Amino acid sequence: MLIKVLPVRSADSARYIADLVRREDRDRYLTSMFAPPKERQALLDLYAFNIEVARIREATSEPLIGQMKLEWWRDIVAALYEGKEVPKGNPVVEGLQEIVNSHDLSRAHFDEFLTHRAEDLAEDAPKDVLSLESYAEGTSARLIWLALEILGVRDNASFAAARHVGIAWALTGIMRAVLFHARSNRMMLPQDLMDEQALAGQDALRKKNGAKISEVIAKIGAVARLHLDRAAERQKNVDRRAIPALLPAVLADQYLKGSAKRGYDVFDPRHALQRPNILKLTWSAVRGRYC
Repeated sequence: MLIKVLPVRSADSARYIADLVRREDRDRYLTSMFAPPKERQALLDLYAFNIEVARIREATSEPLIGQMKLEWWRDIVAALYEGKEVPKGNPVVEGLQEIVNSHDLSRAHFDEFLTHRAEDLAEDAPKDVLSLESYAEGTSARLIWLALEILGVRDNASFAAARHVGIAWALTGIMRAVLFHARSNRMMLPQDLMDEQALAGQDALRKKNGAKISEVIAKIGAVARLHLDRAAERQKNVDRRAIPALLPAVLADQYLKGSAKRGYDVFDPRHALQRPNILKLTWSAVRGRYC
């Protein structure tokens, strides 16, 4: 049984969380600004937790250490739901404790999220596109489902739309992060599309046929676009309160169009320079639309 004892949050803790999300996940930070003030901090707390877990792979040199850090977060989540003590003085843990206790969040979403995050520590690239979609659903979509619960949204239509938005957002991010992943000898492009065991590292990527890599990225982009289309089909049935959690769809659309315009060339420096169209994001939020 969950014991709902709310921790006392300091202004410094909340400021730390906001700065972390603004610095490390600016896109989600921007979308959170369109949430009601009451829920805005809770969304930032959730996104800060995602940042801490997502960067385990890049922050550790050994898979075993990464697994230990991931297990630490599993223990934190378990302790929160079992009413046990959690470490003090960690702003991200404090934020997680507050949102779990005050918003009746589903533990299953956290458990599935952490299970799929373990795939970040794998040495091999995803086997195929279906595996990549499963990873995207287990991480990105689960995070959006938790964001919906924070916003007080729990209807099936909104959750169905969120699933497609989450997958599209994750696939778009993977497309844009190919070189970033390569720097840490990681490959997220599906092996079946690469026609062979994916090579890691930027030099290996450059030795491959550039047209082939662009072709693979274009195929992933097409899958992401399909999920955006499916999310759009459900828009009329979505609870308007869900919009701040679904706004990544607006950004995914922008990034996909930019990638297509550049021929899906991962070595084009304009990928790193592309910034979200804040005016369009704002207009979408005002209209209560995400697609």
